[in-house]
Amino acid sequence: MSDTALADKRVLITQADAFMGPALCEVFTARGATVIASTESLLDPAAPAVVVEAAGQVDVLVANLAIPAPTTPALEVDEDEWRAVFAALVAPLPRLCRAVLPQMVARGAGKIVVMGSAAALRGMKRASTYSAARGAQLAYVQALGVEMAPHHVQVNAIAQNFVDNPTYFPPEVQANPRFQERLQREVPLGRLVAAHEDAAFCAYLASAAADCFVGQVFPMWGGWVPR
Repeated sequence: MSDTALADKRVLITQADAFMGPALCEVFTARGATVIASTESLLDPAAPAVVVEAAGQVDVLVANLAIPAPTTPALEVDEDEWRAVFAALVAPLPRLCRAVLPQMVARGAGKIVVMGSAAALRGMKRASTYSAARGAQLAYVQALGVEMAPHHVQVNAIAQNFVDNPTYFPPEVQANPRFQERLQREVPLGRLVAAHEDAAFCAYLASAAADCFVGQVFPMWGGWVPR
């Protein structure tokens, strides 16, 4: 993809200081986009609309939402954990979309890319709350993508795991020999997907070259395959 493929685009990236945010900001800027890097909390129901309004014209929304994943056994998950995870990962997404879609529909063009998780695509122990929330994100993308396609607005998601990022694979995790052994055992690629590789794919989905994708979920996981 050309380094100027997004030169005329205004890109809003949420939680720009966490998860894939730093890499996304770097890659989109390198592609020529005007990046609005929001670090505002989206927990307040009114916050997503405020963030979108402050951004002005938004050609691309990258919904980058993340929290440290709880590892509570399913039978021990309480109401507070369930509500907190869904409040952080699920509730802000439709609020962001409701705020940004009217302008995209009016222009007859726009992109929304959700930075999701492969935890929704493969059962994992002690991840029931997190997996359910990530699954809700992906289901929403699939439904919204189909609904928005006639308006020439594309909504898609990246479902990732084993991608280098400071939220889920910080340096202390990567330096752990047991993690490196797991990486070699479970991931055919034999390494983490680099942050810029993931962000570059997101930039592709945000470009005109990806106009054909509608409500799709793209795995990004170095060959780690669902069981």
